[in-house]
Amino acid sequence: MLRLLFPRLTADPARGTDLFRWVAGQTRQPHWYVEGGVPDTIDGRFAMLATITALILVRLEQDEGGAEPSVALTERFVEAMEAEHREMGLGDPKLGRTVRKLVGSLAGRVDLWRTTIDRDDWATAARQSVYGGTEPASDAVAYCAAKLQELWVRLTSTALDDVVAGRIE
Repeated sequence: MLRLLFPRLTADPARGTDLFRWVAGQTRQPHWYVEGGVPDTIDGRFAMLATITALILVRLEQDEGGAEPSVALTERFVEAMEAEHREMGLGDPKLGRTVRKLVGSLAGRVDLWRTTIDRDDWATAARQSVYGGTEPASDAVAYCAAKLQELWVRLTSTALDDVVAGRIE
């Protein structure tokens, strides 16, 4: 509705779509749930989505031109969380609180990965970001930590324009 009333004041819904699509595709990779032991549940899939999104947001922060793409990716994340929870039957009064909580969880992961990259303690961060309060097998944590660190190397070696376009090799 606001897009119709104020077309120049609302975000372009296409901004960040390619990057979010790439993130969602990475989240769906079976290796996270098989070798990485991430629970194949709504919570487990959210943890992977938020973790990979957080790593990309940290990467975007490191580039002078990354502010706008960071906002766009966050907007797509919020839209996806709202749409998914509506599909699960969550109504308006509770939807706003739930989405705020999920966005807060994303923000917490961004802070965690910022400090992790500086400290280089990938296993501890993977345990906290991906598995939360569960006790995964140590080989699963090691696997996820290695794959997330590998993703970070790919992100930092990819030009900003390619990251924003979801062309991360």
